[in-house]
Amino acid sequence: MNTHLSILSEVKAGNYKTLARALTLVENDIAPADLILKNLDSQSPKVVVGITGPPGAGKSTLVNAITNHFTAESKRVAILAIDPTSPFNFGSLLGDRIRMASQFNNPNVFIRSLATRGALGGISAKTIEMVDVLKASNFDLIIVETVGVGQSEVEIAGLADQTIVVLVPESGDEVQNIKSGLMEIADCFVINKADRAGADTFANNLKKIVHKGVKSIPILKTVADKNIGVEELCKWISEPIKVSNQRKEFLFAEKAWRLIQNQKMIDVDKKRLREEIQSALLKDDFNIYRFAAEFGNQPVTG
Repeated sequence: MNTHLSILSEVKAGNYKTLARALTLVENDIAPADLILKNLDSQSPKVVVGITGPPGAGKSTLVNAITNHFTAESKRVAILAIDPTSPFNFGSLLGDRIRMASQFNNPNVFIRSLATRGALGGISAKTIEMVDVLKASNFDLIIVETVGVGQSEVEIAGLADQTIVVLVPESGDEVQNIKSGLMEIADCFVINKADRAGADTFANNLKKIVHKGVKSIPILKTVADKNIGVEELCKWISEPIKVSNQRKEFLFAEKAWRLIQNQKMIDVDKKRLREEIQSALLKDDFNIYRFAAEFGNQPVTG
């Protein structure tokens, strides 16, 4: 039986089969997942790029184009595509890997999908753990594509070294509504499908909003399915990152918060929770706060 050290050794050597197994162990809390995680280098210099934005912005197509660019330079790319979780079977709903089918036979590309498991911004403790396992391997770039659901996407700021927010020309009203959250997380804005009407006007309006912020954020235009503007974006991705100690502390504090939160919730059985809710709802004096306190073995006051 493989030990955690032998698994890690194979992962570091670039054995994708062992890497896939290690990710499965970690995702499902199967031994020796705990030991694998505790023996990772948490300060690995591998770059993690987060790509987020509203549904329909063409994130998967853009990720595919970025991957093609870097693999053409013989770079190794890992993609973690985070899908919304079904509220019924807790599985992965979107077929991101299907949209990246052209990458399946590329030996320099590794693709994995992960369900959000109910995390609002698509970032769960499992996302953090699986990204750290990917960082232990021999990739030159790790891309995390997340569900775009507005303000809650701020969570990706605790995971990625660089965050790209993908928008389309029709996103104008949406930017006005969620600009504070976007400004907080974006390191780069990409206006995809820039061959559509209104792209230039939208780019200019976005620049006005960005220039009012405290940091300089580049705004790039792409047409990912035609590979237009992708080279300039990849050039930005390749630029060295200077991470301040304050930023580093923030990143690790966010990660630690999610990991601790996950550990505190690990014994909560959601299936049993639903069963008990079903019974509790039959009582005339049902109260959700008393129920939650009792279910969590917390003392009820008042």
